[in-house]
Amino acid sequence: MNMIKIVADSSTLYTRAEAEKIGLHSVPLNVTIDNKSYQDLEDITSDELIQMINEHKIPRTSQPSLGEKIDIYNELLSEGNEVIDITMAAGLSGTYHTALMAKDQCIDSNRVHVIDSMTLCGPHRYLVDTALEMVKNGSTVQEILAMIEKARQTDISFLLPVDFDFLVRGGRIRGVAAKIGGMLKIIPVLIKGENGNGLDKFSINRTLKKAVDSVVTELKERNVDSTYRIYVTHAKNDDLANHFVEKIKEKIENADITVYPLSPSFITQGGPGCVAIQAIKI
Repeated sequence: MNMIKIVADSSTLYTRAEAEKIGLHSVPLNVTIDNKSYQDLEDITSDELIQMINEHKIPRTSQPSLGEKIDIYNELLSEGNEVIDITMAAGLSGTYHTALMAKDQCIDSNRVHVIDSMTLCGPHRYLVDTALEMVKNGSTVQEILAMIEKARQTDISFLLPVDFDFLVRGGRIRGVAAKIGGMLKIIPVLIKGENGNGLDKFSINRTLKKAVDSVVTELKERNVDSTYRIYVTHAKNDDLANHFVEKIKEKIENADITVYPLSPSFITQGGPGCVAIQAIKI
């Protein structure tokens, strides 16, 4: 019987083993240090990465290989399945475009559907979890794609970096946002650009309190309420993550908040200590 199979990358923060248990086919992103490549969440932990960074090693990220994507598509297609690949935001990674190339080169491109989540991490995971649930409930490919297309428009994502150098080096920030990292004694907050295109300046703050307040106030002004899923993900910064959770709960009644640690590939991009605050509604 033809089945729909869901494919994603490690932006979902699932390890391969965790993904396998829920029927997800995960293709990890890669972290490269000293010309050695590590698969995200498989060959390197966040603690190990931060230890390497403390030893002044400079990590870089890369997307899953084209060959690996083609192999997964072909394996699933040869079993008679349709494939939906839900990638992290195209504006923040080349993963989406690699998936499109893999679709063109696989054995039956008509049965592969690549969709840009326009987001990453917590909201990406929520979209994937919902797609898997819809498959179990007998939804069609078109119904699943429509759910993603609608939900991704509700996504709002902020990043509070501690070390700006990582973002500048990774090329994830645009325009004036790239220039604020060198300013002394300021705490910037970045916001994901429209349709997931890069990171833009959201607020410049003199204190951490003002930075947190700027995010929480914006969530409230955008009518984020208990019908949204809110995610706080962090790079080994429990204190700041928990502070955000407390402040969000103060402002948003019955807020549905989940906290996750970031994977090595996202610590490479956002830098040690960074915290992301995201919300999405399905």
